[in-house]
Amino acid sequence: MKIDVKELEKSELIDDFSVHEIKSIYRKIYSTEKNQTTAYDFKDRHENSWLIYSFLILLLSVFYIFSNLAAAKPVYIESLDLIVTPGTFIYPLSFLAIDLLSEFYGFRLARRAIYMSLIANLVIVFLLSVSTVLPAIPSWGLNEHYNSLIAHVLSAVIASSLSFFLSEYVNSWVLCKIKKITNSRFLFVRIFFSTLIAAIIDSFVFCFIAFYGKMSINTIITMALIQIVIKIFFAFFNILPAYISRYFFSRYVIRN
Repeated sequence: MKIDVKELEKSELIDDFSVHEIKSIYRKIYSTEKNQTTAYDFKDRHENSWLIYSFLILLLSVFYIFSNLAAAKPVYIESLDLIVTPGTFIYPLSFLAIDLLSEFYGFRLARRAIYMSLIANLVIVFLLSVSTVLPAIPSWGLNEHYNSLIAHVLSAVIASSLSFFLSEYVNSWVLCKIKKITNSRFLFVRIFFSTLIAAIIDSFVFCFIAFYGKMSINTIITMALIQIVIKIFFAFFNILPAYISRYFFSRYVIRN
């Protein structure tokens, strides 16, 4: 299937193309080469690029869903006298997934990934809530414990869903804005600052919605600050994988 590149530029089809595919289309439109083709063949699409896009969405969904389910278990770090959840150490990796999505595919496709991950989480949580009303066999003695665990998970869903959506949306938007301002230079700057701002929003929104009225304001602020410190550490940690990912993406995906 082929289409004239100028017609493609004016059509709605171009909305479903990645940043790199759009750039290749404009290179064809404005090329000064005599033998440059003026038709876009849909075989030209970067299939490997879309496979990576799907993989990053999968990672984002896994990190987010795990963080919600694991929130039912408090973890005590004796050496630091801290109480956190397992998701505190895994959830910041979702910032890396969003950073890579925004870097490679742009804000629009990164935003779609956020929507899909949020929907996946809500569907799983809904199905788990339905499972609690199903009759259990009499010999299974864990029914009450199971229902209590799922109820505990559900209580944090609203807070986590809102904090996830706001923080990841802002994370992607800030990264793309910094990328535009710096003309795609200084990757470490946009990775760090986008993650930092997202971590602050995520921590305060989640802690206040989930624990307001159940804990004192000072305790909630302390919990939020602890989470921010941990996520700032991950912001530094995410820089190296981001550089490595960009190198391999540019070398082995876009050029193929």
